[in-house]
Amino acid sequence: MASADLRQELDCSICLSIYTDPVNLRCGHNFCRVCIDRVLDTQEGCGVYTCPECRTECQERPALQRNITLCNIVGSFLSTRPDQEETGIFCTYCIHSPVPAAKSCLHCEAHLCDNHLRVHSKSAEHVLCDPTTALENRKCSVHKELFKYYCTKDSACICVYCSAGEHRGHQVEILDEAFEKKKEKLRDVLQKLTIKSAETEKRVQSLQERRREDPVKAAGITESVTALFRDIRRQLEDLEKRVLSEISRQEQRVSLLVPDLIQQLEIKKDELSGKMRHIEELYNMSDPVTVLQEPDTSDVCDSEDTERHDTQVRGAGDLDASLISGKLHILFDIIAGINRGIYVPEPTDLLLDVATAGNDIQISYDKKTASRSDIHQNRPVTPERFQSPQVISTRGFSSGRHYWEVDVSKSDEWRVGMCYPSISRRNHSIIGDNKKSWCLCRCKEVWYYPYLLLHDRYEIRIAGNIHCYRVRICLDYEAGQLSFYSLCDPIIHLQTLNATFTKPLHAALWVGDGCITISGGVRSWER
Repeated sequence: MASADLRQELDCSICLSIYTDPVNLRCGHNFCRVCIDRVLDTQEGCGVYTCPECRTECQERPALQRNITLCNIVGSFLSTRPDQEETGIFCTYCIHSPVPAAKSCLHCEAHLCDNHLRVHSKSAEHVLCDPTTALENRKCSVHKELFKYYCTKDSACICVYCSAGEHRGHQVEILDEAFEKKKEKLRDVLQKLTIKSAETEKRVQSLQERRREDPVKAAGITESVTALFRDIRRQLEDLEKRVLSEISRQEQRVSLLVPDLIQQLEIKKDELSGKMRHIEELYNMSDPVTVLQEPDTSDVCDSEDTERHDTQVRGAGDLDASLISGKLHILFDIIAGINRGIYVPEPTDLLLDVATAGNDIQISYDKKTASRSDIHQNRPVTPERFQSPQVISTRGFSSGRHYWEVDVSKSDEWRVGMCYPSISRRNHSIIGDNKKSWCLCRCKEVWYYPYLLLHDRYEIRIAGNIHCYRVRICLDYEAGQLSFYSLCDPIIHLQTLNATFTKPLHAALWVGDGCITISGGVRSWER
C-alpha cells in the first residue's frame, strides 16, 4: 500500500506519467520540464503565469529549478521496480509460479518473461510490445492480422489486407505516425483545457472574492442610508419645533394685542355715540343762529384714525403665514441634500485636449468650450491634431457607467459623441464617418428631421418635433451601449447605439458653427 502511494507521488499532474527531468516552481510544485514549459508557453500572451496545481500567479515567467532530489528518487524507483512488475501481467509459459512478463508477442498472443523471451522466435511476424492484456485488440477481427495502418477517412486501425481491400483509395498512415499525430492533437487539447481550467478557476476566485466583499459593501451602504435618514428625521424634528414655536409665538402676540385693541375700540365707540347725540340735537334745532354758531363738525369722522385701527385689527387677527411658509421651505433643502447624498454623484472634470484640437476651432481657458473660428489658430501640426474642426477629451473610459452633458444651444450644426484615440486625424476625418466613432449629429440643411445618429457613415434619422439645446451622453462600456438624451421637459430618449467596445473611449466634439460647451463634469454610477 505504501509502495502504491509512493508511485502516485511520482506522477506529473500534467502528463500523468512518472516525472521526466522534474523541475519545481516557487510555490513548491513539481512537473516534467517539457510539460511545464508547454503550459507556460500557452500563458505567454495572458500577462500572468499560473501554477497548474495551485493557481499561484506571478507577473514574470517563473524560473525552473531542477529538483535533484526528486530526480534521484525517480531513478531509484525505476531501477528497483521495473515496468513489468507494475503491469500485473505474468508469463504465459511459467505455469508453476507467476513470473512478471517482460514483453507480449502480438503474433502468438502470449506474454513472455525474460527467460522465455530469449528462446522466442525472432522472425518479423512475431511483433513484441510492452506487456498488455488487450492482445486481441491489436489484430484485425476479419483477417486476424496485426494492425499496421490507420485509415484517416474511417478513423479505424487496419491491417495490410484491409488497406488493399475495403479501404483501398483511402488516405492511410503508418500506425506509429498516426499515433504520434494523435498524441500531438491530444497534447494541444490538453493545453487548451489547462488554460480554460485556469481561467475558470480565476473566475471562481473572483466570484468568491465578490461574495466576501458584497456583505461588507452592503453593510457600509446600510450604515450610510441609516445615518442619512437619522439625520433627515433630526432635521424634520427641528423644523417642526421651529414652525410650531413660531405659530405659538404669533398666537401669544395676537392674544395680547387683541384685548388692548378691543378696549381702545370700546372707548372710541363711546366717543362716537356722544358725538352722534350732540349732532342729532343740532339737527333737530329750529334756531339757525345757534346751529351756525356751532364749530364745524365735518372732521368728526377721522378716516385716518379709522384706517389705523382697521390695520391694527387686521394685523392682530392674522398669523404671519409668509414667515411660516419660509420656514417650511427648508424642506426643499433637506430633499436636495437627500438627492445629493444618494442619487447624484459628485462630477469630475471632463476637459478638452488642446493638443488634438483642429486649427479652425478655439478652446476656452477652462477647456470646456470649443468655438468655430475663421481665424487660423496656428497650433503646431502634430500626429495628434485633427485637420477638421474637431477635438476629443483628455480622459478616456475603458470600463463602467458614465454620463455627461453638452450645451449645443449656440450652434446650428454640430456632432457630439465618442471615439477611440486611434481615430484618424488626417484627411478631414470626422466622428461618425468611420468605424472608430459614434455620434449624434445636427444638420442645419435638413429642416424636417435635422437630428441623426452616425457610425461608419450609417445613418439613423430621429423623427419628431425635437429641439436639442442640451444633450446628455450615457456610456455603459461593458454592456456596449451609448445612449443620447435631449434634456428638455420632459427628458426625451433619442436613441441608443449598440457596439462591442474594445479600446478606451474619449468624448468627441465637432463644431460646424457657433460653440459647444461641456456642462459640469462627468458622473459615474454603480451597476
